[in-house]
Amino acid sequence: MLSLLSWGAEGWLDEIARGVGVTVSLALVTLPFGLLLGFVIALAKQSSEPSLRTAGNIYTTIFRGLPELLTLFLIYYGVQIGAQQLVNALGINATVNISSFGAGVVALAFVFSSYASEVFLSAFRAIPRGQYEGAYAIGLTHGQTMRLVILPQLVRIALPGLTNLWLILLKDTSLVSAIGLADIIRETSIAARVTKEAFLFFGFACLIYLALAILSSFAIGWIERWTQRQEGAR
Repeated sequence: MLSLLSWGAEGWLDEIARGVGVTVSLALVTLPFGLLLGFVIALAKQSSEPSLRTAGNIYTTIFRGLPELLTLFLIYYGVQIGAQQLVNALGINATVNISSFGAGVVALAFVFSSYASEVFLSAFRAIPRGQYEGAYAIGLTHGQTMRLVILPQLVRIALPGLTNLWLILLKDTSLVSAIGLADIIRETSIAARVTKEAFLFFGFACLIYLALAILSSFAIGWIERWTQRQEGAR
């Protein structure tokens, strides 16, 4: 068993390590896009414009209602087929290929942002309206009010919910193995199938995900302490 989990030609640790890199990279690339899109959707859902509120509600209803795996298939296969048909209709002789990594980032960002928007929206509603009025009273513009008064409080209030979503995102990256991306699950599945040691490799995959969750918890704890210090200084 130790030889199977070793580096080199006889072991599978090289392939699994590459899978860990793909998983972590996918989650880290998806996170900023999901946060930014979720913040924009939250702004739309609390807007005074009815059309923006409706669009935001439709967005979150769709991507919170669809299974994550189905969303991934729609992005990877559906967009690829649609783009290929468009290219053919334009008379262009070309083959459209969408990378598994890119499709995974887009699909997971859509799902993550739909839930993150609800977290941001709850954080916005937790900030008293007097905070805005007081900022305007001392002459701050809307942009300055958001940057100097609202956003620091928003981050502190939304952080617990966003940390839970990060851990969910980290686990949801395992879905990309279904479209051929060589992540932790795919690499350990190949190793289990070749060596007939399913319990060993899937158990090792469990330990890897737990280790990533523990490391994330340490990083999240540091961020929480930093935001508390910033709030005290503010």
